[in-house]
Amino acid sequence: MGEVKDMTQTRAYGSWPSPIDAELAATHDGAPGYVGFVGAEAWWTEPRPTEGGRRALVRRLPDGEERSVLPAPWNVRSSVVEYGGRPWAGADRPEGPLLVFANFADQRLYAYEPDVPDAAPRPLTPLSAVGGGLRWADPVLRPDRGEVWCVLEEFTGEAPTDVRRVIAAVPLDGSAAEDRGAVRELSDGVHRFVTGPRVSPDGTRAAWIAWDHPRMPWDGTELILADVSPDGAFGAPRTFAGGPEESVAQVEWAADGRLLFSSDRTGWWNLYRAAPDDPTGVQALCPREEEFAGPLWQVGLTWFAPLDTGLIAVVHGTGATALGILDPETGEVVDAAGPWTEWASTLAAHGPRVVGVAASPRSAYEVVELDTCTGHARVVGAAHGDPVDPAYYPEPQIRTFSGPAGRTVHAHIYPPHHPGHVAPDDELPPYVVWAHGGPTGRSPLVLDLAIAYFTSRGIGVAEVNYGGSTGYGRAYRDRLREQWGIVDVEDCAAVALALADEGTADRARLAIRGGSAGGWTTAVSLTTTDVYACGTIIYPVLDLAAFGSGETHDLESRYLDSIVGPLDEVPGRYAERSPLEHADRVTVPFLILQGLDDAVCPPAQSERFLARLAGRGIPHAYIAFEGEGHGFRRAGTMVRALEAELSLYAQVFRLDLAAPVPTLELGK
Repeated sequence: MGEVKDMTQTRAYGSWPSPIDAELAATHDGAPGYVGFVGAEAWWTEPRPTEGGRRALVRRLPDGEERSVLPAPWNVRSSVVEYGGRPWAGADRPEGPLLVFANFADQRLYAYEPDVPDAAPRPLTPLSAVGGGLRWADPVLRPDRGEVWCVLEEFTGEAPTDVRRVIAAVPLDGSAAEDRGAVRELSDGVHRFVTGPRVSPDGTRAAWIAWDHPRMPWDGTELILADVSPDGAFGAPRTFAGGPEESVAQVEWAADGRLLFSSDRTGWWNLYRAAPDDPTGVQALCPREEEFAGPLWQVGLTWFAPLDTGLIAVVHGTGATALGILDPETGEVVDAAGPWTEWASTLAAHGPRVVGVAASPRSAYEVVELDTCTGHARVVGAAHGDPVDPAYYPEPQIRTFSGPAGRTVHAHIYPPHHPGHVAPDDELPPYVVWAHGGPTGRSPLVLDLAIAYFTSRGIGVAEVNYGGSTGYGRAYRDRLREQWGIVDVEDCAAVALALADEGTADRARLAIRGGSAGGWTTAVSLTTTDVYACGTIIYPVLDLAAFGSGETHDLESRYLDSIVGPLDEVPGRYAERSPLEHADRVTVPFLILQGLDDAVCPPAQSERFLARLAGRGIPHAYIAFEGEGHGFRRAGTMVRALEAELSLYAQVFRLDLAAPVPTLELGK
């Protein structure tokens, strides 16, 4: 046999040539979501970054063909609570499917019969010129009543907090399309936030979840029950479970008429079952120190789905999640086999079939169906296809680190990786710490081409699930109570410095980046630590006092009460922690990326921060994107953002990029 030659080339970190460019990462951004069945067909929403960032609704036909239900520019996306919620519902009829959906551009509900020749979407709800108008989410079709029941978010004034939410019934005949008075309100409007109703199998009861300021839904919610009269009216509501210190994240009905709900009453979101007339007879179905639910950032997320057989499909785990089938009589969970290591918060069941959305470190999110009769799972939609040789994908590590006072910090480490290049033995790589948003959220361990964009060039990435992250129980979440800007910053720094101390990362070439709450963590890190050589701040919170007194949307208008403290009680804390008040402490280059239509973290926050830095000689850049809100969705935006971020690191870390990107002009 001939000698096998090693074709690996030695080049400095950051200079490796990569086939993963910004356009490739942008066009593969996003994930399918909001799965459901219409008859026997699986349907879901899917991102279209190259079509202006719209969300398409896709159906899988009996022959396996995937077909977009609506052409562009129809955008199946709700703006309820700004982060949105389940935007569609479908029913199977002899003449074909009936679809009801929220259209992003005008937030009206529409009805559509996609199999009827020459049919077009017809509006069901009116427009309103008041504030953010009328918005709808989490619809439940009631063809027997000629209605769709859903969450109505109605603005009563121009301020973001001039808003009310109720469960409402919208006629399917279009009689409310120009008449707000034709919308029938079902709930009493007592609670600030509600989810859509879940109707019992016999139609005589409705269940939903509600909560009020200053709580967020992971702090405390109530499971509400009401009788439904023959004319479709709700009786007096009553609280069945939940409270100020108990988060109920989802409620459904079993086929036998019993309630199923997730609650974190033990410190972990577990599943419970009860007869609707017996709140004292609640039964824990699978008591474990695992999560069987998560944070209700959008209205209508689902972590479990009851089957007709009495079994329950569940998304569960600690950190990573699996899809399992729970037998509520024994408490046994049998997990689905397959390569997927992360299941999203969307599930639906039809007969023995369960459909969800799953990913792994080697595959992006795809629609997966499990046949509970055979145990076989297969991809049925949005199938992952490698756009490049997977040898360029990173090889992540699940790590735990020791933070201050010995507390455990969870992280995913993505070392630089390239199939054809290595760095000189005497060089350590640059690393970027990624701080996730929320802050009540989590970074999942899945294939992300935006991460691969950096690692394949020789730049390491460390995703830190700092204290306050979900997936590790309520005690871990509660570490951030009144500690935002401290625990998150300390945990990110602990991971970065540990990587440097162990010889994994170059101490002189550490950076930090994050969006939304992660943008806050990035900015605070740059104003309170000397760990990082630069940072990328994406649609951030920078001014706590303004954020906590009206400069954000209603859902998060009292969020800071729990993670910082009530503004009227600890005003000094708001000034002490705000990057805006300490802009003079920034000593390293940074980049701010901002959507001009952001209602959550408005551009005014970034603009005031930059004004405080004017004339101080700190190299920085600010790129604002028209038409983008909180979270970039357009391919062009994402391309420019990634290339600008890479250019920042190239300049600060003195990287010799193999392929040039547009130079980010750093002003002073």
